[in-house]
Amino acid sequence: MQVSITRGRLRTMRIAILGLGREGRSLYRCLSRHEHKSDITILDRESNPNYLKNLDQFDIIYRSPGVPYNLPEIQRAIKKGVKISSATELFFEKANGKIIGVTGTKGKGTTSTLIHKILKNAGCDAYLAGNIGKPAIDILDRLNSDSVTILELSSFQLQGLHHSPDIAVVLGIFPDHMDVHKSFKEYIDAKAQITRSQSKNDVVIYVSKNKYAERIADISRGEKVEVNIDRIGAPTVASRMKIRGFHNLINAAVAATVAKKLNIPEGVISKTISSYRGLPFRLQHIGTIKGIKFYNDSASTNPMTTVAAIKASPKPTILIMGGRDKNLDFSPVGQSLKKSSVKLLIIYGECRRKIQNATKAAVKTKLVAGNLDQAVRSAISEAEEGDSVVFSPGATSFDMFHNYEDRGNKFNSIVKKLLRSYTSKSKRMQPWCSLV
Repeated sequence: MQVSITRGRLRTMRIAILGLGREGRSLYRCLSRHEHKSDITILDRESNPNYLKNLDQFDIIYRSPGVPYNLPEIQRAIKKGVKISSATELFFEKANGKIIGVTGTKGKGTTSTLIHKILKNAGCDAYLAGNIGKPAIDILDRLNSDSVTILELSSFQLQGLHHSPDIAVVLGIFPDHMDVHKSFKEYIDAKAQITRSQSKNDVVIYVSKNKYAERIADISRGEKVEVNIDRIGAPTVASRMKIRGFHNLINAAVAATVAKKLNIPEGVISKTISSYRGLPFRLQHIGTIKGIKFYNDSASTNPMTTVAAIKASPKPTILIMGGRDKNLDFSPVGQSLKKSSVKLLIIYGECRRKIQNATKAAVKTKLVAGNLDQAVRSAISEAEEGDSVVFSPGATSFDMFHNYEDRGNKFNSIVKKLLRSYTSKSKRMQPWCSLV
């Protein structure tokens, strides 16, 4: 679709919005309210396959995160003097108050949510936005000088950004999105935008034992605060969390460090973290059937998040993996399986043979040629009372689903349907059959 809106008699700016997803639509609403003397053109791939042609006719192009920054057409436009911006850039330029930016390969959503909950419980005027689902510019008009915005920032939102947050949070970095980024170096460079423009008055909080997070922190001109993961094993506020996994202890420790930097009382931090039950589709306990517990980790779109799920599963486990590959290496999953409680790996989806080749030497594997429903039924046929069935795909959902939420909801519906099937066989619910 290409729509041009001219406001006023004189055209002062030719603006294009590249990509009409959630963020693009939000940006259009914002620009329509505030850019009263501009041509606003929407360029979208879904309705116009030639949407990238003639980009040099615009003064400024707002790129949506789903449109790769390294496209040749965009790079040519930059060389011809076109300004490439984004909704994230616009937010940094216009937002009042303090901005906390959170990035990393995984854990961004949990960490951002925890920071937001802590600040809200402390009475702060806090907002959560960005990659977690709510476009940041939707909250621009609500911010004042006392507001604090927590932004979850992906590599696609950070790439090309010329601003950095007041407090930058850098979690663990490992390869991801290699189907879009030209190289791992480009991916790291994109993430590094979170600290590259920081001043000496800003702060970066980062995890130790990850050389890429440390490298990004070193770029900052501000105060550097390390979260030492070796000290998290001791009894702490984080260790009393209701969600599983050492990776979540790290996320909680980082969130607590941010809150302490903002002088939030220790009691508020402790109470918030210890009561936190996690986000949907992050090792979420769905239900128990015949003594078999089911966990939904559909947000796992990367082999390393499956590794984290494996490490968080101490009891006998049947693991379900599969989906569409992002040109990533699955060998870390195989290495982790060798030392794990996983007794069977069930694999489905487009990249099932690639996963099998990387894991078959470590654990018994079973390929399922069909869909997720068949994978779950196969897991049940192999499971015994006391086992856990963990759905941690380690790949994207786009071979069969719209996104990881769609995939996660499908897994939930399959488990609920099976639960109803088992409970309907008896007059009342048995103690081994429950749904959380």
